[in-house]
Amino acid sequence: MKSPKDYIIFPLDVATEVEAKRYVELLAERVGMFKVGLELFVRCGPEMVRFINSTGVAGVFLDLKLHDIPATVSRAMAGIVEFGAKLASVHCGEDPRMLEAAVSASGGRVGVLGITVLTSVSTVDIAAAGFREDLAADPSRLVLKRAEMAKAAGCAGVVCSGLEVRAIKTAFGRDFLVVTPGIRPAWAAGTTDDQRRVVTPADAVMAGSDYLVVGRPIRDAKDPRAAARKIADEIGAAEKSIDIS
Repeated sequence: MKSPKDYIIFPLDVATEVEAKRYVELLAERVGMFKVGLELFVRCGPEMVRFINSTGVAGVFLDLKLHDIPATVSRAMAGIVEFGAKLASVHCGEDPRMLEAAVSASGGRVGVLGITVLTSVSTVDIAAAGFREDLAADPSRLVLKRAEMAKAAGCAGVVCSGLEVRAIKTAFGRDFLVVTPGIRPAWAAGTTDDQRRVVTPADAVMAGSDYLVVGRPIRDAKDPRAAARKIADEIGAAEKSIDIS
């Protein structure tokens, strides 16, 4: 059974292997997964994924946001399967064949997540990128359109902000995974960063999020383990309120 801590994905957005391993050892029993992104993967490669798996506790979300021609994405995903990652991300982009290639190459051994719209992106950014006026005015429309593409391609789920979770679950079902970045507990509201579309852990869980990417509120805390525990407690309380309702 999934426990509150299993919702938490901690992003290893750090510059060195030493620092990343320190967080893995510190938080392995406090979070469900570690996210290995582009920066850390470029510096440390597959070895970091193997190190996390060697703890035998938390899983790996390999967040490389693949975006290339289908053949290249297929070969990259085949390599990811060998690493033992639980989840991996691919940009929804312009071509559904790219998503289909990733899903096919995963062989069902890695959950492929479609990246919809990054939580750092605003309506102004979407308009400047040349999208239709209705999509720029309401980013949730673009998110849902891309989620539909991911679902049709056979993806396990998508990555999106907490603002779109409920609509995605309604449209594509409870089994379609939703991973939500941009999580900011109320007690960490003063955090300054590049995330624009943010929600609290409780809001995300009550909307239907399956996993929450929580970085700065844990990493910047005086006691990261205590911060992770506090977030897990919030998630647990939100779960209970859902059961009661």
